Amino acid sequence: MTTASILIVEDEIALAEVVRDYLLTEGMSVEMLSTGAGAVELAQAKQYDLIILDLMLPAVDGLTICRDLRKTLDVPIIMTTAKVEEIDRLLGLELGADDYLCKPYSPRELVARVRAVLRRRPIGKPTESPVTNDRLIINGDRWQATLDGSHLDLTRREFSVLQALASRPGRVFSRDQLLSLAFPDDTEVFDRTVDSHIRNIRRKIASVSTWDPIRSVYGVGYAYDG
Repeated sequence: MTTASILIVEDEIALAEVVRDYLLTEGMSVEMLSTGAGAVELAQAKQYDLIILDLMLPAVDGLTICRDLRKTLDVPIIMTTAKVEEIDRLLGLELGADDYLCKPYSPRELVARVRAVLRRRPIGKPTESPVTNDRLIINGDRWQATLDGSHLDLTRREFSVLQALASRPGRVFSRDQLLSLAFPDDTEVFDRTVDSHIRNIRRKIASVSTWDPIRSVYGVGYAYDG
């Protein structure tokens, strides 16, 4: 079995060491950073299987790191923070975090979250053949989507939502149905986060085309009209 490699970016050294020891006991390999400086570069170089990322960090904060990572990497991210306000939680998820844990937390719970995220990687079930039309190609085997020949830089969650919609053109999906299709093993995702993913998908489509294949159905959900 391949050993999962984990990066912990946490300025509370004692806490990071406790989490590291728990993860090592689970058979994972672990590296630590105590500052946000250099975190993105290290993650790009090492290609970790998962990153545990604190929100409040010296030099560069966790949300900035998360946003920058999502520009080039699809690595799973679990954000941790002492800030419990709903806006912080939703902002972290919208930027692409896979999970969110508030301090103080049990290291055992964090390890359980790590195992859960690793189990569902990649999220959803890729199709055996690409979903295609004249303009959009969604390749589930490669986790790639292209529109008019241009690559769409989607996160795994965004890809899963678009793939679920495009696999059944014209059908209107509720948010709950999209969650069940796109994230079947994830009980921590809330229906309104689908709206965030749809907004991000539309923004990325708009960066390469004026075509918007996703239709909003008021009071119900979304449909793909490609």
